[in-house]
Amino acid sequence: MQFTILATLAVLIAPLPGTSAPPIAAPRDAVVVRIALDDPTIVAIYDAANTYDIATGALGAKRATTAAIRDYATMLVTVHTSARQQGRDLAKKLGVTPTPPKVNPLAADHFAAMKTLNGLSGKAFDKAFLENEVAYHKAVIAAIQTTLAPAIQNAELKALVATVSPVFVQHQLAAEQLLAKMTM
Repeated sequence: MQFTILATLAVLIAPLPGTSAPPIAAPRDAVVVRIALDDPTIVAIYDAANTYDIATGALGAKRATTAAIRDYATMLVTVHTSARQQGRDLAKKLGVTPTPPKVNPLAADHFAAMKTLNGLSGKAFDKAFLENEVAYHKAVIAAIQTTLAPAIQNAELKALVATVSPVFVQHQLAAEQLLAKMTM
């Protein structure tokens, strides 16, 4: 079973026609929701993405069956908490009020994934948690590279997003490695 929490984010952040950022391809069965991507909306999406992975990581730290997966989950909480705070501090410094999109399927997807994960235990939880983290980070990376970063107007916000992007890649790779060890 693979969760794609941020697959909806890719659909959610498809820019409005006439804007310069290229949209992320939506899954065939997805409903496309177009929103204006300005810096306040990007800050809100950035904050939400970190918040959701903090929650997922906290659940993994509590429920995973191996020390390696619990350590990975704890690291997610620590790193995403720091990244979220950096975004909040920058928004405050710039006088940007994060403006969440009116339609946020990301939230519904996150809560559905949490409900599913909460219903699992043992190795089934471990596998689903790691699969979720792989999919989540792949989607975040794709959204940053193809849609969010190109739409950012403020240089400091663009620099923050560029700084955290490699960390998301590291998180994805770590989850893939842990998942591969489970299947050996």
